[in-house]
Amino acid sequence: MAATGFHMLSGVIGERHKLLSVGVVLPPGRRFSVSAFSSKQKQQKSFREYLEAAREFIRPEDNSPSRWFSPLLLESKARRDRAPLLLFLPGIDGNGLGLIRQHQKLGQMFDIWCLHIPPTNRTSFSDLVRMVETTVESESQRSPGKPIYLVGESLGACIALAVASFNPHIDLLLILSNPATSFGYSSLQHLPPLLKLFPDQLAFAFPSLLSLIPGGPLKRMLAHWVRGLPENETAANIYQDLVTASTFTSFLADTFGRETLLWKLKLLDSAALFANAHLHLVQAHTLILSSGNDHILPSRYEGKRLRKKLPKCEVRSFKDNGHFLFLEDGIDLVSIIKATSFYRRGRHQDYISDFIPPTLSEFNKCYGVNRLLEMIMGPVFLSTTVDGKVVRGLGGIPSEGPVLLVGNHMLLASDKISLPGQFVHERNINLRPLVHPMMFTRRRDGLLPDVSFYDTLRMLGSVPISATHLHNLLSAKSHILLFPGGIREALHRKGEEYKLMWPEKPEFVRAAAKFGAKIIPFCGVGEDDFLKVVVDYNDQIKVPLVREVLKRVTAEGPEVRGSIEGEEGNQDFHMPGVIPKCPGRYYYYFGKEIETGEEELRDREKAKQVYAEVRKEVERCIEFVKQRREEDPYRPLLPRLHYHLQHGLLTQVPTFPF
Repeated sequence: MAATGFHMLSGVIGERHKLLSVGVVLPPGRRFSVSAFSSKQKQQKSFREYLEAAREFIRPEDNSPSRWFSPLLLESKARRDRAPLLLFLPGIDGNGLGLIRQHQKLGQMFDIWCLHIPPTNRTSFSDLVRMVETTVESESQRSPGKPIYLVGESLGACIALAVASFNPHIDLLLILSNPATSFGYSSLQHLPPLLKLFPDQLAFAFPSLLSLIPGGPLKRMLAHWVRGLPENETAANIYQDLVTASTFTSFLADTFGRETLLWKLKLLDSAALFANAHLHLVQAHTLILSSGNDHILPSRYEGKRLRKKLPKCEVRSFKDNGHFLFLEDGIDLVSIIKATSFYRRGRHQDYISDFIPPTLSEFNKCYGVNRLLEMIMGPVFLSTTVDGKVVRGLGGIPSEGPVLLVGNHMLLASDKISLPGQFVHERNINLRPLVHPMMFTRRRDGLLPDVSFYDTLRMLGSVPISATHLHNLLSAKSHILLFPGGIREALHRKGEEYKLMWPEKPEFVRAAAKFGAKIIPFCGVGEDDFLKVVVDYNDQIKVPLVREVLKRVTAEGPEVRGSIEGEEGNQDFHMPGVIPKCPGRYYYYFGKEIETGEEELRDREKAKQVYAEVRKEVERCIEFVKQRREEDPYRPLLPRLHYHLQHGLLTQVPTFPF
């Protein structure tokens, strides 16, 4: 069969349709499983293991056609039926192992198939596209309600774009790493004439090939030192990398002769020309991953170019990484997919059922960037138990949802820095903040920060605010964070510190009552100890040019509260002019729990009474903290730093008596 010459491949029979390879028809349900990559192996593979596996895959005598293989042993049928299909389309190497360091984590979310193109295979680009297209069409018919992910690397990215251009009716999601659509701008296009002058075997290319090792030896050595490994262990790891690379490079020189390389470059050229000519037909949602240190293709600029060409496209840049992005240390495709909200199991995005909570390592990576800022803020958390007692920490927060936490927004929404992390650290609760939709999408590009600026918030569970999403979160018994004042409170004017800018309608109360949710009013206090607004929105709109710029900026984001009149409906984007103050301290106080039920749902007047009660409790919490913080000897930064020096950085700093 087609597996001849693949010693690491063994046939696995599953309940699958016929898969078509170029020049061969596989039996019903037949694909290939790499038995060496058992799903029991949870540790991420090293680059050296990739080289060893690739050496087993690539054999000079292998003249078999291109075909699919599954890199993991199959899980239960029920799990496969729930997970969307991910097709990996390799780069110019063609071995299909480019995701080997990602397989284990991806296997928890996807049914993974990888395309293998033997080095001596001369399948044309159009035939490769037809092969992938056939698989996409048949899988779409088999599971019409699920999307299909095409993850393409360089050449594979061109194949993915071509398939998407031919099949706008199929639900495809594209993840493209350093697309070879930039081949026409690279120095590789000038290589074929030079290759014809060289000997058939390219053993001289060892230094060049060695430089293509992900990150390079120096970067890998620095990474080992940063991790705190001993010098002898660091040297041993680097030595192993170099020995493996040396062995593999000589193998490449024997395998990829001049004719093979010429064919690969010709294939890249035709792929780039075809994909670029059909970009206007691509309707699929696309995520482009661009490396800033790619020495093979000009990927740094290609992502920006494609973003302008493709209607539904986002770009994430990795300025210090090279061409083989998925093989580099520190690159986690699952984390990228989570942070960009690019994962869905059905036809439409469901921010509740499709949400996968961050792992501990993902959480620490997201939260780590704020740790220094949080130490400066020195946040104090207080909560109220059922019997009315105020306690330090979040012990008064119910463990079981649905719980709706309703509070005031502090300046620049700085409350989002500490709250989600504290709930995970102290209570192991994934807080679901309802945030402005501009953190997820744009009407057009312009002056607003790129949506990638909010990846950390999305990774931690933020959801675009809407009545539907609030309903679904309550139905899922989540712990929900709601700021009724929205941007108007977060970007308040001079003298409006801690002033509530809530709409009049008590809609969140009626939504909570439908599910019997507990409402916990809370406050955040401390912004006035850090920043002072000196130029606000009212000052800025007095300047005609600035006023026009603010209108244009606001039009870039989705509209929120367009039907609400007055200041509460004013959700214009702007950046207040602020000056820093000597840092004080942040305080979060969660007040008395308020029960809801059928009465609030049926009786609008009763719902208004509960709404007024929530608002009054938030205002009471604000006044309580503002008064009591005057008694906090550790409110200024210096006493807190002194306390940490005496008792350790992880020690909780005391606060006012309560």
